[in-house]
Amino acid sequence: MEYFVEQATTHREAEAKVRQKYGDHARIMHHRSIRVGGFLGLFGREGVEVTGYFASEPRPRPATVAATRSVSGVKEFQDEKQKILEVMKGDRGMETVLEELRSIKESLAGSRGGEPEHPTIADVRNVMAENDFAPVFTAGIGERMRRELSVEQLEDREAVLSEVLGWIGESIRIHEPRSSGRPEIFILVGPTGVGKTTTIAKLAAMYGLNRDAKKSRDIRVLTIDNYRIGARQQIETYGQIMDIPVSFVESADEMRKYLALYQEADMIFVDTIGKSPRDFRRLGEMNELLSMCGSRARVHLAVSATTKTADVGEIATQFEPFKYEAVVVTKLDETTRAGNVISVLGARGKPISFITDGQRVPQDIERATVVRLLTHLEGFGVSRAALEQRFGVVTGVHNG
Repeated sequence: MEYFVEQATTHREAEAKVRQKYGDHARIMHHRSIRVGGFLGLFGREGVEVTGYFASEPRPRPATVAATRSVSGVKEFQDEKQKILEVMKGDRGMETVLEELRSIKESLAGSRGGEPEHPTIADVRNVMAENDFAPVFTAGIGERMRRELSVEQLEDREAVLSEVLGWIGESIRIHEPRSSGRPEIFILVGPTGVGKTTTIAKLAAMYGLNRDAKKSRDIRVLTIDNYRIGARQQIETYGQIMDIPVSFVESADEMRKYLALYQEADMIFVDTIGKSPRDFRRLGEMNELLSMCGSRARVHLAVSATTKTADVGEIATQFEPFKYEAVVVTKLDETTRAGNVISVLGARGKPISFITDGQRVPQDIERATVVRLLTHLEGFGVSRAALEQRFGVVTGVHNG
């Protein structure tokens, strides 16, 4: 049996070169990445080396090859292994044969059905990595590209990026506000340093200053953050500026007292103590105090957009006992990437309710939208107009 080795800059070019030189009797066994050109190993470029043999029967036409690609990688590996074992009867040494087997196995392990990864898929994966998407989420997008996009579609890199951005948008859940009776109770929990107090002030102002309302709303703020230096003064100052009463709660009895006192209010916002997600004892104590608000209280989790991807997952898990129904993404203005919160919350099915992107009260807050989050990703090159056409335009985002 005769063998051949050919090199080219791309997999497509290598296949064309083999067909042109050897015709339909040439069979490609495997391929590997190499460096092409250069001088003394320097200044080379990425290339592909294909190895194959000559078969007695004609090579399957492209349609047949496309169908063959759907066969599992394990079966293809076994078929190729059998062919090489037959070669052992000839004049090739055992070491050479084993090297061939190892090369085929490595090729199959790094690709699907023995096919090298298409450059566009690799490009998309790199763009997602730059945007801090969780590896599992990125892997899922890669699998969907291989499953749903043809080779011809993958050749159009810009169109693929646009399609992938749409898939990412499909994974984002937006919180739908619900009325829980009067007064509505909004509790904001989260780790230290995510901007909960400022966010509570923004929410209180946003709901209290709703211009579309027929009459002004009666808003109250309760805070159990009495220990952080400056916290009490900060929330009091916000309350005075917005003419919203602020009360401080230190015990379950005080929580019951203020809830009874404010039972005629329209909304009560509850600011909480910032806790490390690993401080289980204090988280438990705070959860017990907040349970006085009753089952109709709506708990939201504040997560900073600057948080590392792995830490977003840990925070989301450790605050589960609070039964939060949605997430407020804070400090979006402090990062150019939102893949961390999009991927982690998308995988958990957690909706996003609000986004904050600055310190101004109440301006720097808005209801979350798919378009707002997608436009905070780099490298996809899709216009806001195209995203709004696909996901809709939301107006009046500052209204309660």
